[in-house]
Amino acid sequence: MNGPAPGDDAGRQLVFFGADAAEPAVADLAGLLAGPAEVVRMGGTARLSVRVDAAWRVHVLVAELASRGLAASWEPIEGERHAVRTSYTRVLKPLAAAWLHGPTKRPPAAFHLTGRRLRLWLAAAGTPEPPDCYLLRLGPDDQECWEPIGVALAAAGLAGTLLGPAEGGPAYRITGRRRLARLAELVGGPPPAAPADAWPTRQ
Repeated sequence: MNGPAPGDDAGRQLVFFGADAAEPAVADLAGLLAGPAEVVRMGGTARLSVRVDAAWRVHVLVAELASRGLAASWEPIEGERHAVRTSYTRVLKPLAAAWLHGPTKRPPAAFHLTGRRLRLWLAAAGTPEPPDCYLLRLGPDDQECWEPIGVALAAAGLAGTLLGPAEGGPAYRITGRRRLARLAELVGGPPPAAPADAWPTRQ
C-alpha cells in the first residue's frame, strides 16, 4: 500500500475534523448551504429547505435534522424529486444572518468544511461518478457561492473542478483515489438509508 504523497500531512490532519469528531450541531447545516439548500428569514426566525433527487436522501436528512433538535417535513415535487424543509425557528436565525446578504446566499468569510458539514452536503447532493470521481452539486442560482465553496474544498484537501450548467453542473468534481479516500475518511461511513454505491468508501 502506498504511503502518503509528499505534502499530504496537512490533509491527513484534517481527519480531526471528521464527521465522528464532534457532536451534531446546528452549525453543521452550513454544509447543506454549501450545496443546493436555501435559507429564508421571517421576522426573528428562519427556515432551511433543500430539494433532493432520491427518497433515501429524505430519510437521511430528516434524521440528521432531528439529531440537531430541528423538526423537518418533506413532500414530493416535480420529476420524482422531494423537498425537505425545517419549520421556521429562532435556532436557525444565526445561520441565516451569516449566509444571507439581502436575498443573496453567500458563505461567510470564515467558512470552512468539516466532516459533518461535508456529510450533510453529500447526503443532500453528492453523486458518485465511477471509477474515481465524485460530484458535489451546488445551487444553480448561487453563483456567488461557487468560488468560495471551491476554496473551502481545497482547504480541506479536496480540490475539485467546477462544472458549469452546460457541463452537467453546477457541481464540483472531486477526482482521484487519494482525494476520494480523504473524502470518505472525513464524512465517515454511509448512513443506513444510503445505497451502498452512493457513498464514498476508503480505498
